[in-house]
Amino acid sequence: QIGINASHIKLPNTATEAEVLKCIASLNGDPAVHGFIVQLPLDSDKPINTEKITNAVAPEKDVDGLSSINAGKLSRGDLGDCFIPCTPKGCMELIRQTGIQVAGKRAVVVGRSKIVGSPMHDLLLWNHATVTTCHSKTSVLAEEVAKADILVVAAGKAEMVKGEWIKPGAIVIDCGINHVPDSTKASGKRVVGDVAYSTAKEKASYITPVPGGVGPMTVAMLMQSTVESAQRFLEKFQPGKWNIQYNQLTLKIPVPSDIEISQSCIPKPIDQVAKEAGLLPDEVELYGQTKAKVHLSALKRLKNQPDGKYVVVTGITPTPLGEGKSTTTVGLVQALGAHLHQNVFACVRQPSQGPTFGIKGGAAGGGYCQVIPMEEFNLHLTGDIHAITAANNLVAAAIDARIFHELTQTDQALYSRLVPSVNGVRKFSDIQIRRLQKLGINKTDPTALTKEEINLFVRLDIDPGTITWQRVLDTNDRFLRKITIGQSPTEKGFSRTAQFDITVSSEIMAVLALSDGLDDMKKRLSRMVVASSKRGEPVTADDLGVSGALAVLMKDAVKPNLMQTLEGTPVFVHAGPFANIAHGNSSVLADKIALKLVGKEGFVVTEAGFGADIGMEKFFNIKCRYSGLRPHVVVLVATVRALKMHGGGPAVTAGVPLPKEYMEENLQLLAKGCSNLNKQIQNARMFGVPVVVAVNAFKTDTKAELALVVQLAKEAGAFDAVECTHWAEGGKGAVALAQAVQRASQTPSNFRFLYNVELPVIDKIRLIAQQIYGASDIELLPEAREKVALYTKQGFGNLPICMAKTHLSLSHDPEQKGAPTGFILPIRDIRASVGAGFLYPLVGTMSTMPGLPTRPCFYDIDLDPESGEVNGLF
Repeated sequence: QIGINASHIKLPNTATEAEVLKCIASLNGDPAVHGFIVQLPLDSDKPINTEKITNAVAPEKDVDGLSSINAGKLSRGDLGDCFIPCTPKGCMELIRQTGIQVAGKRAVVVGRSKIVGSPMHDLLLWNHATVTTCHSKTSVLAEEVAKADILVVAAGKAEMVKGEWIKPGAIVIDCGINHVPDSTKASGKRVVGDVAYSTAKEKASYITPVPGGVGPMTVAMLMQSTVESAQRFLEKFQPGKWNIQYNQLTLKIPVPSDIEISQSCIPKPIDQVAKEAGLLPDEVELYGQTKAKVHLSALKRLKNQPDGKYVVVTGITPTPLGEGKSTTTVGLVQALGAHLHQNVFACVRQPSQGPTFGIKGGAAGGGYCQVIPMEEFNLHLTGDIHAITAANNLVAAAIDARIFHELTQTDQALYSRLVPSVNGVRKFSDIQIRRLQKLGINKTDPTALTKEEINLFVRLDIDPGTITWQRVLDTNDRFLRKITIGQSPTEKGFSRTAQFDITVSSEIMAVLALSDGLDDMKKRLSRMVVASSKRGEPVTADDLGVSGALAVLMKDAVKPNLMQTLEGTPVFVHAGPFANIAHGNSSVLADKIALKLVGKEGFVVTEAGFGADIGMEKFFNIKCRYSGLRPHVVVLVATVRALKMHGGGPAVTAGVPLPKEYMEENLQLLAKGCSNLNKQIQNARMFGVPVVVAVNAFKTDTKAELALVVQLAKEAGAFDAVECTHWAEGGKGAVALAQAVQRASQTPSNFRFLYNVELPVIDKIRLIAQQIYGASDIELLPEAREKVALYTKQGFGNLPICMAKTHLSLSHDPEQKGAPTGFILPIRDIRASVGAGFLYPLVGTMSTMPGLPTRPCFYDIDLDPESGEVNGLF
């Protein structure tokens, strides 16, 4: 009647203490629950500590008032900041309704239980009565009772207090429930209180009957406490707004190294970050104090929640040093969250160990805009990349093992091993049933197959020359770019040339990034094409029988990883496909969960790898196509340094001091280089999304140079262009950028794809080359033409295109800077990532296994054996 939604949670009497505590923890963390009680006594076959259970209830939801925290607040008089046990609270309400003032009266409480007696004493005391507590062992109980103006009895003894003891005109509240024999009742017993009612009522001015007295009022008080709890929640609750604690930065000049900054900040416990972002305890799987995995059940729970604003950070064509996209991503979310108090999530890629130890040194951002702890972020994290390595190499092993066994065994021998007899019974596995159905064999009895059907079933007949699946390693190792496998005598001369790629270029990484759930990931893994048969038919991971095992290896990797920025805003770190081989974006799942958590007015800022011609184009045409998500704003990162390079400045090389052209003001060189900025702005606007340019300021940049970039960006069609100093100032240095993004997100978005996937493969490639890169046409080398014909024949012609090209130029030639036009784009080969869902043409020469430089980053990395701290990382 008063609008409370009540649920009764029934645990089996075999439930353990841990199971009860888990249930309580779930209710504690659920914002939709304003109060709950644990019904005592606990009827369990297992030993359970009742005190531990009652104290596990969050004090702000303990509407029964039984936890030690609420009892402690009551005992010290904090009546407005606690929940009072319902029976004592009901007794006080009954006294209030008599109209008699409690203050100054003598009160006697008979009983000292935690549920009634002790809290009743405290309540009367803090309402200014003079209180005496008695119990069954009090020697002069009748004398003490006779002094009471207010008498509360909760001793648990039938009719212990006699009517003649009671002071005339006293208020008598009987909290006892006892059963005594009564032959006149059908049950043979009746309920009486702790007071002899028939005689006591003659002397008392007010008295509660048993039953029908205190009991109903106790229930009413439980409801009232629940309403009070909801009111307290609503007083603190701002619809759609997180209650989040931000970290205060202590800025230093000059800016220390990234790892010094990271290690100087004490991260919030990751379970606190999760709670602040609206995740429930049972949706979060802790990996230590600073990182956690988030269960996909969160997405299911939030499915009806409106999405927030979706922002993608990309950049102009960068120098080899990078222009600070990750730093801008983190700075923008720190500004939106810690300074503008918006709900905001960053969604970034997990870095590869290869670049971390090679030349890049990490990907956590930089300066005062980092994901922390940066050593955890850059080293292993929760093992997702290792899981991908294991899964990828399982497929590779399965391919060569299958070729070997098919070459060395008869059909019947293969069949006997693939479908073994167990206790005299042969049975197809589910994955084998799927293979039979694919072959058009609708049989489930292994003994019913003909010789021809057995031949089709057991022989994948892989053509070794068509194998596209390579082994992977998460380390830059140039000497594995080409290898010969099968050299052992046990392989009986069945050797072939193969190679290792870096793990993040594995199709399984792309599958992880584009999946929208566990079921979708399983289907994508099963569809991955690893080779063709000698008949020209695609051979999949499902044909190899390995897709179920891959899903098992990837079952934890599919959960996004939760971390935080330096200023305490939440971050999802999930998936890290190579940007110039695969699509270069973090996971769809992380974005989808984050968009639900931030709510309608919040922001999710995600990053697309390399320049807008690569990561952003793939973000729109591949990631948005599969996710169904529609972006609101593009943030395009530019630097004076990179634009001078595009204007004709000398080469910029990692580890080498910048030439003087980059250290001195040169507006003419800068203006010429803005051709690249103009083209990348056009590329973003081609998709119908407003563009905000973030000009990352370096100490060598002059005011005139920064102002010129801002001016030319606006003239080129940017919604706004803003100078940013977040690397040195944290979120404060990106507030203007955040405000521009807010304004841009309010404008109409007319998002559209560049091409229709139904177009022929060559036409889709040509559209990207001409519209995004500025090429006049494309040239397909013979191998690429053969692949177009093959993939079209195999039914893969309608997949999106994921161009694999250099990130250092809009063209295929890394030496061509600015915005080149009129060139022919050479396509030397085309590969298929059918599970991920795209074809990737190889433009120019690209290596999928980077090599270590002369002086890798690992020279600077060390571990302090005393503290366990990582030193020297980036």
